[in-house]
Amino acid sequence: MVTVALVSCDSNRVFDVYKPLPNTWHKDSVVSFNVNPPDSTNAYNLFVNLRNTSAYKYSNLFLIVEMVFPHGKTVTDTLEYRMAEPNGKFLGSGNSSVKENKLWYKENVIFNEGGTYTVNIQHAMRESGKVYGVVQLEGITDVGFRIENPIIK
Repeated sequence: MVTVALVSCDSNRVFDVYKPLPNTWHKDSVVSFNVNPPDSTNAYNLFVNLRNTSAYKYSNLFLIVEMVFPHGKTVTDTLEYRMAEPNGKFLGSGNSSVKENKLWYKENVIFNEGGTYTVNIQHAMRESGKVYGVVQLEGITDVGFRIENPIIK
């Protein structure tokens, strides 16, 4: 009975999985999700979900998101997301200790190849004025990937 209540509250969800990170997110650590889309004719909206704590010390976040198609094609995007207001207040929902962010990745995607798609997510943070990237990113506790049915207006 509880499952029915949860599903009915989030009827747009097709896939929604989080993976926890250790204390820090290493720059070479890739978080991967294997997805078998239910339909090859419908369009879906895709999101990267993140949970962060106050240990996250940046106002933005750069991610490299790679989608590997079942037949070998790969699409890679470098994305920037705003994580905090100019005054330092974190964006997202949740309490003061953990914020949850649902970040747009792609809109109206049709999974037209049968089989398993793999989505790889890696951070690409750099500190302003520095050549090398942040090796151990603190404050991101979980990385998720979500597929939704588009909202019909």
